[in-house]
Amino acid sequence: MKHGEFTINPSIPIGMQPSSDIAFRFAAPDDAETVRTIEFDAGLRFASVGMAGIADAPPMSLALVERKIEAREIIVAVDRDGTSAGFVMFEPQPARIYVQELDVLTSHAGRRIGAALIDEVAQLARSRRLMQLILSTYREVPWNAPYYRRLGFSDIEEADLDAALIARREAHIARGLDESKRLFMRRDLA
Repeated sequence: MKHGEFTINPSIPIGMQPSSDIAFRFAAPDDAETVRTIEFDAGLRFASVGMAGIADAPPMSLALVERKIEAREIIVAVDRDGTSAGFVMFEPQPARIYVQELDVLTSHAGRRIGAALIDEVAQLARSRRLMQLILSTYREVPWNAPYYRRLGFSDIEEADLDAALIARREAHIARGLDESKRLFMRRDLA
């Protein structure tokens, strides 16, 4: 629901809403560099858990971000002064949406912006009659799997991975990700 110009998400309990100065919208072409900046800023946090390779990695290519924006597969969180504070990038798949990336500026951490972005994607999925969110993340990083469990995601057992998720894991390995430290997670939508 709208509160002035800003969205209040009725699926998030009162008191757990992101601050009311945050609005959500599909990313526009002029957001592409900002999305890359947010990704890089959020990635720096990985140095604190001994994952310097992620912290030092360059952001996604501009061409990829522009393609995702054109496809309307990035939602940004914007504060009242127009600063993009975070984004979620996703990929619609048969019967579900795959959450590819969720990043929030470290300066905006702790304001439930990430949770609200996930709920924005969940609302979009429901509107398309897709009843599941899927993602891949690190098992032990506090703002990864433990965080997503608090948002209603559950682990997908290895035996339950479908062909698309196995292919995604193989693509991660080809990019150099250590899949032994990662897992797939699912959030069923009512």
